[in-house]
Amino acid sequence: MEKYIIHHTDALHGHVRISGAKNAALPILAACLLTEEPCEITNVPPLTDVFHMSELLQEAGCFASYDEKTETLSVCAKEITSDLSESEQAGKMRASFLVAGPLLARCLHTFVPLPGGCRIGTRPIDLHLKGLQALGAKHKTEHGIVELHAKQLKGASIYLDFPSVGATENILLAAVLAKGRTVIENAAAEPEICDLADFLRKMGADISGDGTDTITVQGVSALYGASHSIIPDRMEAGTFMIAAAITGGDIILENVQEEHLKPVIAKLGECNVKTEKTAEGLRVYRKGRLKPLDIKTMPFPGFPTDLQAPFMSLLTLAKGTSVITETIFENRFLHAAELRRMGADIRTDSHCAVIEGVDELTGSKVHATDLRAGAALVLSALAAKGETEIGEIEHIARGYCHLEDKLRALGADIRKEESDE
Repeated sequence: MEKYIIHHTDALHGHVRISGAKNAALPILAACLLTEEPCEITNVPPLTDVFHMSELLQEAGCFASYDEKTETLSVCAKEITSDLSESEQAGKMRASFLVAGPLLARCLHTFVPLPGGCRIGTRPIDLHLKGLQALGAKHKTEHGIVELHAKQLKGASIYLDFPSVGATENILLAAVLAKGRTVIENAAAEPEICDLADFLRKMGADISGDGTDTITVQGVSALYGASHSIIPDRMEAGTFMIAAAITGGDIILENVQEEHLKPVIAKLGECNVKTEKTAEGLRVYRKGRLKPLDIKTMPFPGFPTDLQAPFMSLLTLAKGTSVITETIFENRFLHAAELRRMGADIRTDSHCAVIEGVDELTGSKVHATDLRAGAALVLSALAAKGETEIGEIEHIARGYCHLEDKLRALGADIRKEESDE
């Protein structure tokens, strides 16, 4: 177990390179199960969830090897097993269930454990199963193991009750090898869905409409090996944008796609934080006191739930009252109690948080309750007076690689130590 020790930072300055997107890498790695041929994925971030997915693929019989120097993951699923009921990795991350779609498509029978991950809500897989059932699969769940089987997968029209990213991905991963045409309505439109579709097209899939609420898939008989580079991580980019804002700094983000950050840029603008596209990257800086604002998390292209906690940290120092409404997960305000330890004035009620801005935060001993909550605490610690100790930082390592190194390069006083707990 490790912890962060962080001291007050007046302002962050410099350049930071944004890593590849974890939320794009994981479904793309699962997609490698759809072909016997080798696949090479580049710009893969060295994160614990990526390593868990790589080990999960190995449990399924794949060759999977990661080169940390080049951030390249090579996968070959020539010979695989579809029975992952004894998997040690599946319970460690939510994205583990993404192997269900490709294993079902490839083998027509699979056993996959229920997924694990951060404690931010129930995250049911009902929509995943509804979509796979529409394609012709039967399923049952016993003792935490989901069994899926089908004589043949056939294209179908599928309407999702909610534009779930995971369900859209799993249905897409199964439909590419199904016989006939599949239409997914009310599909998720996140950039990570588009990145998965781009990779599948390189493998030979026939997909259109990704990035909209209606995706059409014409099934093919086989897919082939391909190479692909993962898109930049918009959540990491947003976190560093907030780091510049909360410290009154001025930083340039390299390797970002501005169109993926429109809702974040818009809200930062309302908060008195400026962004400029330059030849070097995206510049972020603040002039004057932070302004309060209202945020409502929504599926893309709305404001991302994964940046709700980091934005709450920023708004604790805004002059006035801010309101955050969380519509995606029912248990995603756990960080509010930790921020209150640092002097924040936050009231929560069900899906709503009211933040009264304070003049300053004070360093304290706090704990990361989940990935994005941990990022929020790091951001607050940078702006807080004195020393902050953040425990359970293994959550943060699931989504941010070399975070302390990147922050130190910008001028932060942050170090990692062994925890005494």
